[in-house]
Amino acid sequence: MSAVKPVAQRRPAAPVTPTPQPRAQVTLEEWEAKAPLSDLALRSVAAVQAASEKTPLPLKTTKSSIEDTDTSRPATPNLRHPAKVGSGSRPSTPTPATARTLSSHALDPKQPIQTPQQFYDWFAQIDRSVAHSQEAHFRAHVAMLAGHLDTADILLERVDEVEREVDGMLEGWKSVEQSGRNIKDACERLLQERVKLIPPLVAHSRLEYFQELEHATRMLNHPGESLVLQTDFLYMVERVDICIEYLKAHRYFKEAEVYLLRFQQCMTRAMTLIKMFFVGSLRALTADVSKRLSEKDVSATAQMHLLYTRFRSITPQLAPLLGELERRAAAHPEELSTLLSECHSAYFIARKSLLVGRLMEEIKGLDPTHTELVELTSAGCSYLKQLCTDEFSLFRDFFNSGEDQLYAYMENLCDYLYDDLRPRILHETRLTTLCEVCTVLQALMVLDVAELPDEPPDELSVNLEHPKPRGLGGLRISHLLQMVLQDAQTRLFFKAQAVIQSEIRNYIPRPEDLAYPDKLIAARKPTSQFDIKEKESVSRLFQLPSLDNKETWFPTVQKTIWVLSQLHDYVKPAVFEDIAQEAISLCRQSLVSSSNILCQRNTSASTLDGELFLVRHLLILKEVANNLSVTGKEATRHTDLGGMTDALTSILNKTTALLPEALFASLGMPRGHENAPDARHDIDQDLKRACQNVISLCSKPVCDPLREWVDRVRAFNASRSASSNLGPPNPLLTEQPWARQSIAEELHNSFIEACERDLKIFVTKLRLYLEDSRTVSVLLAHVKEAVVDGYMGYRDTVWNMYAGGLKGLLFSEESLKERVGVICALQ
Repeated sequence: MSAVKPVAQRRPAAPVTPTPQPRAQVTLEEWEAKAPLSDLALRSVAAVQAASEKTPLPLKTTKSSIEDTDTSRPATPNLRHPAKVGSGSRPSTPTPATARTLSSHALDPKQPIQTPQQFYDWFAQIDRSVAHSQEAHFRAHVAMLAGHLDTADILLERVDEVEREVDGMLEGWKSVEQSGRNIKDACERLLQERVKLIPPLVAHSRLEYFQELEHATRMLNHPGESLVLQTDFLYMVERVDICIEYLKAHRYFKEAEVYLLRFQQCMTRAMTLIKMFFVGSLRALTADVSKRLSEKDVSATAQMHLLYTRFRSITPQLAPLLGELERRAAAHPEELSTLLSECHSAYFIARKSLLVGRLMEEIKGLDPTHTELVELTSAGCSYLKQLCTDEFSLFRDFFNSGEDQLYAYMENLCDYLYDDLRPRILHETRLTTLCEVCTVLQALMVLDVAELPDEPPDELSVNLEHPKPRGLGGLRISHLLQMVLQDAQTRLFFKAQAVIQSEIRNYIPRPEDLAYPDKLIAARKPTSQFDIKEKESVSRLFQLPSLDNKETWFPTVQKTIWVLSQLHDYVKPAVFEDIAQEAISLCRQSLVSSSNILCQRNTSASTLDGELFLVRHLLILKEVANNLSVTGKEATRHTDLGGMTDALTSILNKTTALLPEALFASLGMPRGHENAPDARHDIDQDLKRACQNVISLCSKPVCDPLREWVDRVRAFNASRSASSNLGPPNPLLTEQPWARQSIAEELHNSFIEACERDLKIFVTKLRLYLEDSRTVSVLLAHVKEAVVDGYMGYRDTVWNMYAGGLKGLLFSEESLKERVGVICALQ
């Protein structure tokens, strides 16, 4: 700001820009004398002069005149004409008028110069123009300085304006600061006054809690039971509760303990009045309803009206009072819980006195001693469920607590039916009836009453006209039926054990039970469409395609699956696991003993029938055991022996005669080194032995003559090689009567006939006993390998005998496999 002020003081000394006059001219010396410049201005002029030492030619001269004029002479004005002027020292001669063009510049003569005076006038005009052009930069500089001065004036005006604004802001800030001080002083005065006023107010507010005792005592001393119905009663109870909480938090006040005891006595008296009013109202209503029910010809609708509608009619009056009692009993259980329990007891006694007679009549109408057990269970439990639902709903209209006492009351009502139902269940001998009873009870337990939705409480207001949201939840009918269900399940378990012992473990097979394969052949005959089958109740666990044709099963297998299917959905998993383990183990033992009986028959095919009988039923039992998961583990289920397909490829690619472990794996069983401590392990072991026996029995009649002849040849060669070292050489093998070429050829032909005859019979029996084609293909693959291995031993023995005479007759391994495969595939 200080740097601008000297400039403002120099402003009057600034020269005024002269206006050029056409006739009065000022020279440079006069200009310098009238307007002396400062050092800075002189330096600026010197810089401008240095920059303009080489002054460009004025615009009045044209390019053509510069090119034609001699450099030693000043340029002369160019008279524009089309012809060029010579380069001599003499001025050009004007051209004729016909050849001249019109003037195109302001300095050009308007008429041809004819006299020296005209020339001088024209030259003076040009001289003034040149002088004016040379002074143009001075005029521009003066104009620039005038603009800077104007800008400086504007800046000075803005600076003055800013100074005025700053002065105004300063004044405003001082005013605000003063106002702040005034407000601070006023606030401090108000705080001081507040500090002086607080103690009296606090004392007055604290005295209100003590003064409330007089109001509460005066109201409680008011005579009559209708006191609890007054609008101020619940408000007084709320105030007493608040005073109790306040005094408990400020026990250090003088006489706080005395007032606390008196307030608690007031609360107890108020809650006692509520209890007495509730019990009195309930007794009066119960007496009236009981009197009406004792009248004759009271319809069922009238009974429902008396028992429930009449009771619900008093809930708007009693429910808010009971809600207050419940809330206070929850906050002060040591003083008020007894009163609430008395209310519950009075309610249950009143309801029981009204319902027991009606309940006994309903049970008597069901005729418990002659009605079927399932019908009695369904009708009785359905009635009890409806009764308990109505009682639960009515109780919710009165109370918001006492759930344990409510369920004890409803269990007591259910005992009237259970006293007749429980002996019937415990003496029931039919397994299917017990299962149906369990089904009825479980269906009623699944259809529990849904929990009623509750409205959220409003924490900012106390509604004394409507009861608070109910907190009992929904009725759990399963809690009431659980006892009967446990009795039925216990009886079902013991009855199933008795059936397992009598009809599985101690079962003695009859001749018709062991009529195999006649029973299988008869089952394949088409049945009439009018045959009526007995209704079966089988769990979903046993509804598998591979468990069809149950009429061809051995009776112990049928009974095992039937018993387990009955128990599966009605007993606990741990109990079912134990009984399933026992039933499957005993069934396996019965199958093994029955298989031995079949094998001991006098018929030639009895041994194979016995082994196939065992394989057939063990596969069924194994699949049932896998589906039941009797070990309690999440074992992989081999439904329909599905694991057999994956094992076939590895078995058929082997060249060994018989691999028991590979066969064991192909049938979906664990390896031999796995030791599963359950019934499935024993089934797998017996199934493994039975399959080995079946393969041996199928291949032995075909290959035994070849094996016996080969063993005899090997024994002869061994004895001959041993005796040749001690004495004269023995006769040759081919010289023996039994080793002649004809005998060898006869053995080959007999082998072919046996394959055509016996192998076809064996394949037919396999497909008769084992209905699953994959199981048959697994066993046939091993039978074919045994047959091929037996023949290849014979082929290797006679290949080099008889001078190769049998080479054209013998089968190669591939051709024999193909032929045996064709024989097996034809069946």
